[in-house]
Amino acid sequence: MPTQHRIERALQLGLQASRQTGHPPRLAAAMQHAVFPGGARIRPKLVLAVALACGEDDTELTDAVAAAIELLHCASLVHDDLPCFDDAATRRGLPSVQRAFGERLAVLAGDALIVAAFQCLALGTRRHLSRLPGLMQTVCQGVGMPMGIVAGQAWECEPQVALRDYQQAKTGALFAAATMAGAQAAGAEGLDWRALGEQMGQAYQVADDIRDVAFDAALLGKPVGQDLALGRPSMARELGLEGALAEFHRLIELTLAIVPVCPGAARFRQLIRLEADRLVPQKLMAERLAERLAAAA
Repeated sequence: MPTQHRIERALQLGLQASRQTGHPPRLAAAMQHAVFPGGARIRPKLVLAVALACGEDDTELTDAVAAAIELLHCASLVHDDLPCFDDAATRRGLPSVQRAFGERLAVLAGDALIVAAFQCLALGTRRHLSRLPGLMQTVCQGVGMPMGIVAGQAWECEPQVALRDYQQAKTGALFAAATMAGAQAAGAEGLDWRALGEQMGQAYQVADDIRDVAFDAALLGKPVGQDLALGRPSMARELGLEGALAEFHRLIELTLAIVPVCPGAARFRQLIRLEADRLVPQKLMAERLAERLAAAA
């Protein structure tokens, strides 16, 4: 079964409980709106890719882990778009949940998606129950305190923050959870994949900083210029666009170099290269840099 189909099916199954008779229909609709249609699904793709590289032996478990990671990511986006944070009007080219359903339902939808994620995780381990404690610990570290995505969001509320600490918590932590949980879902050692996930997460956050200043809202499907407008830490602000691009490519090369030895290593490196070019297309960035040089002349 193709990877994308596996992910979408697992997410539909993960939200099945919210569609049962007697549910609050607008809350269920808000949850669906937050998850479908999705973005690149890079985090669940990582889960599946690592599990396959480690000799996947339970597709139901892998799919459940992938869905749990993506549901947590979607929940973080719903909360990130709230008026108290970014007050974003759009997400993935559509109205954000808070704009489509109101602030109260957006808060509840994000909360409900977090619960649904852990339900997915618990149900998916039925055939390999011994793997649940390790997976639970990995996922909790990726989303909670002291270094998960909740901490990353909280750093925006502090008067001072080290940029790399902020990026590691806000983005790197869930990427590390994805790679580690992918290995654990296949019965392998998750710690072997932690460094790779952290490096990928850092690269992804730098790419997000670049896209915020170099792309337009129509291309991204969400507001741009948010880092500057909200005073958020940003590699593009700290190093400039050229410096941020150099840092992005450095992190990608470092990520490629630390892929653990496994049967699927070559395929995994190719996935990283393709994702890097999707995030920061070299041709488009060359055009953007040329435009900036021309404007400065």
